Amino acid sequence: MSLSPCSDTDLWISWDTYHKLIERLALTVHQSGWEFDQILCLARGGLRVGDILSRIFQLPLAILSTSSYREGQGTVQGHLNISQYITMPKDKFFGRVLLVDDLVDSGVTLQAVKEHLAQHYKAVTEIKTAVLWYKACSKIKPDFFVDFLPHNPWIHQPFEQYDTLTPAQLEQRSIVEKSMDSESLS
Repeated sequence: MSLSPCSDTDLWISWDTYHKLIERLALTVHQSGWEFDQILCLARGGLRVGDILSRIFQLPLAILSTSSYREGQGTVQGHLNISQYITMPKDKFFGRVLLVDDLVDSGVTLQAVKEHLAQHYKAVTEIKTAVLWYKACSKIKPDFFVDFLPHNPWIHQPFEQYDTLTPAQLEQRSIVEKSMDSESLS
């Protein structure tokens, strides 16, 4: 997949760059010296980030589903929905929590989730936030981030190709690829 050129309005990210940003975020958190008990990622955007951080820090991953970008194939922000429950492998959600998402643009989601956790999870003693991208338009600053974006571009992440891919299109692509593989073998 070739990427379009980046601009002040668009930032195109490859899988390789995406994974390197997650590794840089892990180093930033580690080098801060802050110790935490659990990682909570916000689904969907923070799932991959949280998964990799969970592996690097060797801590279980808790997941909280949130959603505000649903319209316009995920490009228009609407009402924020926060899941009632956290999915986690431990029995109790407690202690110092690293709250992870892919980015903070308006800051609404991170702020609302921090308030939600404080209200519903009294055993949580401290929350720090970590994201790959921190946009200047955000009303809050994350505790840890990799790239500050002063021009607030739309970030085209590598997994967005699946936002519009249907099973029928995937099936057709598979047929074409098999055909091309067969031709190259002959």
